[in-house]
Amino acid sequence: MNKTVFFEIQNNIAFITLNRPEIFNSFNRKMALALQEIIKELNDNDDVRAITITGAGKAFSAGQDLAEAVEKDGPSFETILMEHYNPVIRLLRSSRKPIIAAVNGVAAGAGANIALACDIVVASKKASFIQAFSKIGLIPDSGGTYFLPRLVGIQKAIAIMMTGDKISAVEAEQMGLIYKVFEEENFKNEVERFVLQIAEMPTKALGYIKLLINESLNNNLEQQLSLEVEYQKKAGLTYDFQEGVNAFLEKRKAIFKGK
Repeated sequence: MNKTVFFEIQNNIAFITLNRPEIFNSFNRKMALALQEIIKELNDNDDVRAITITGAGKAFSAGQDLAEAVEKDGPSFETILMEHYNPVIRLLRSSRKPIIAAVNGVAAGAGANIALACDIVVASKKASFIQAFSKIGLIPDSGGTYFLPRLVGIQKAIAIMMTGDKISAVEAEQMGLIYKVFEEENFKNEVERFVLQIAEMPTKALGYIKLLINESLNNNLEQQLSLEVEYQKKAGLTYDFQEGVNAFLEKRKAIFKGK
């Protein structure tokens, strides 16, 4: 398979794989545009109840393919951000489906920030996260300056970005940068088990949770309380709410349908 990005669907889960392993899944224009189209397609697929993004080979993604960025006739920084990365970040955050980054190796630069823009990040114990931009005189992009301080705090985010230090998966979990670390030898199975758990949850409610968290980043308390009323009413009208209540009363496991 020679696609720069591909996906497969199993048990209502879409597994997206970044596929340029020979250069640590660095992004070029073709790969970024392909990822955008795949996310759009999966967002419109009612059979998909969770999405996972991982990398082929040893890395998650080393970020931008610098060879493309310095080509004489290559895309400008503005084009790379406005057409390649920013649309990916917007698609990840606006999707009503849970999106899990399964970071199997190094996640650097834009690769790290794409992972952090996902709803949940799990990582192999061998993985690492690097805000590599300062090493070549650039600033973090792809939402890095937005998400990182919200995840770990302003001072720690500034230090991570200014130094470009490598953060191990274990350190990342300890500082709240990611959700959980899995042992390398069990990584694939643990990811599948975890994502299946998410996919079997009430999908509409998960989408509402995501929307509310997004809105909370800019709302005051009163605005957020009003939104909670609005979306609790919507959640209460879903099939999965009724199934959850019935299962509780009947003392059985709920079988949610994402409806």
